Amino acid sequence: MHLRDETTGQVPPPAISAQAWSVLLASTLAFLVCFAVWMMFGVLGVQLREDLKLNGTEFGLLTSTPVLTGAVMRLPLGALTDRVGGRAVMTALLVVCAIPVYGVSYATQFWQFLVIGLFLGCVGASFAVGTPYVARFFPPERRGFAMGFYGAGTVGAALNLFVTPSLQAIYGWRFVPRAYAVALLVTAMVFWFASARDPGAGLIKGSWKDSFRVLRDPRVWKLCQYYSITFGGFTALSLWIPQYLMAEYDMTLVSASAFAAGFSLPGSVLRAVGGGLADRFGAHRVTWWGLWVAWICLFLLSYPPTDFVVHTVDGTAAVHLRTPLTAFVALTFALGVVFAFGMASTFKYVADDFAANMGVVTGIVGLAGGLGGFLLPVLFGALLDVLRVRTTCFMLLYGIVWVSLTLLYVSEVRRTPLTGRTAP
Repeated sequence: MHLRDETTGQVPPPAISAQAWSVLLASTLAFLVCFAVWMMFGVLGVQLREDLKLNGTEFGLLTSTPVLTGAVMRLPLGALTDRVGGRAVMTALLVVCAIPVYGVSYATQFWQFLVIGLFLGCVGASFAVGTPYVARFFPPERRGFAMGFYGAGTVGAALNLFVTPSLQAIYGWRFVPRAYAVALLVTAMVFWFASARDPGAGLIKGSWKDSFRVLRDPRVWKLCQYYSITFGGFTALSLWIPQYLMAEYDMTLVSASAFAAGFSLPGSVLRAVGGGLADRFGAHRVTWWGLWVAWICLFLLSYPPTDFVVHTVDGTAAVHLRTPLTAFVALTFALGVVFAFGMASTFKYVADDFAANMGVVTGIVGLAGGLGGFLLPVLFGALLDVLRVRTTCFMLLYGIVWVSLTLLYVSEVRRTPLTGRTAP
């Protein structure tokens, strides 16, 4: 029972315990390290592309292979978290995944990187473990913030863009996976001692088949669609932008990675803000308006460098159109922000509608997002190989966001007043 504030007459938000904060911080640290490892090939792949003589499609496959396993494993590990508890599953994941990460340093052929990448990618499933685990320590009124804060661990993508090029330049690329393997083991130790027993562990009864019955709910698949573009787009562009900047703006790897952080960093840090906005204004409105901003940004980014010859009364005039670097960074910054808000608002939907099955629903929604992150870089590379236009990656995302907006309008906006008032 919460007492009302005598001056405002409103019920103040429930207090958050020290244990809940400890669990949130430890889990976010674990997810941050996992995400940096998951995105490792986004930077290492640039050097490997040159060494292995890879085309665009092969490069996209190399960078996205770990994303595939991370996506597929989210559903079973999310369900396991509901039964065993997030503390045990996260610790085991950190320790076991250190082995294939270390093994990357010994790979020499393309197929070896792909095979090891499949095992390495399991770290990406940490999201489906930590999200329900963290949420169970917070009251419903604060779960949007808590899950958004935890989701800010995707700042690991930006961390990877800063750390990996520096380590690679000083010690060579084979040192990077060895350093990340040690980081996973150290993080596992810190997480175990800073976390607490999952209050939801063992509460789910019945068979595994019963756990997955919630997947029959059409609302689950609607959330999958939202997350496939917000998280999938964020992951794919985090992997793709460094080499895009090197090719389009003639940058070095270190400079391109630093500029690419202009997309990854806000898309990670501001996820907690998106969760808070979803708590206050509702998941629906945050998702709707965020997708509209993304659609505008992608429209502007999609325009390739173009030369026009305009016939005037005085003869002809040449016009050259190209997105300057400053505009590119500004647009990708805005895109990262709204993708962060969309990722957070999607899981506000999960917490509100599926509180009793968060592990399973988080797993399937995370799976959809991860599959988007896997498929998109491959499609980016294929489009580049076929059409030979670098901005086709943004053209593809522009079309997907347009489809998302249409589906969102048909399923919700047409029946839901955007003012938040109840329809008569």
